[in-house]
Amino acid sequence: MAIIAAFAMALEYLPHSINAIQVNYGLIPVTVLALRRGTKPALAAGLVWGLLDLLLRGLSDGGVLNVVQGILEYPIAFTVVGFAGLVAPAFQSALHAGHKNRAVALAWASVLIGTFIKYFCHFLAGWVYWGSYAPKGQAAWLYSLISNGSSAVGSSILAIVVVSALVLIAQHLFVPKPTQSLRQA
Repeated sequence: MAIIAAFAMALEYLPHSINAIQVNYGLIPVTVLALRRGTKPALAAGLVWGLLDLLLRGLSDGGVLNVVQGILEYPIAFTVVGFAGLVAPAFQSALHAGHKNRAVALAWASVLIGTFIKYFCHFLAGWVYWGSYAPKGQAAWLYSLISNGSSAVGSSILAIVVVSALVLIAQHLFVPKPTQSLRQA
């Protein structure tokens, strides 16, 4: 989980802005973990990723206006990406049964769940805390919906394409290895 969180954080340093759209590459490794191991490990990785992003980028880049907004947009928003693991049992069943199309469809659902919940947190923060940056005459909720919605769509498309390709050509990434207990090691 820590490796996935670190990888997701490292991906944040790649250029990821296209006009006003910020594409979030870190959704990809967290979604792979979610589909491989389920919701709880993905939530934990998302939390670590969010804390790293808060400390390494949010505080230094002026992305934190106050404590509540900082908690909502970093630890909470990044943690909830782990809910992409809600479809992991069905995904694993489809993968083991050799139903590639069903596995890809469930991977899409996984990406959309994680992305929607993450960007809903950003939408709320944008509406409540960043609304003063809206163009004159534009409602704060609409400003947040446009800016965060476009980033959500861009991030979803990228993650869907990459995760789908991985499901089709590198299925071993999604198959969990049996864990050994410390007594057996």
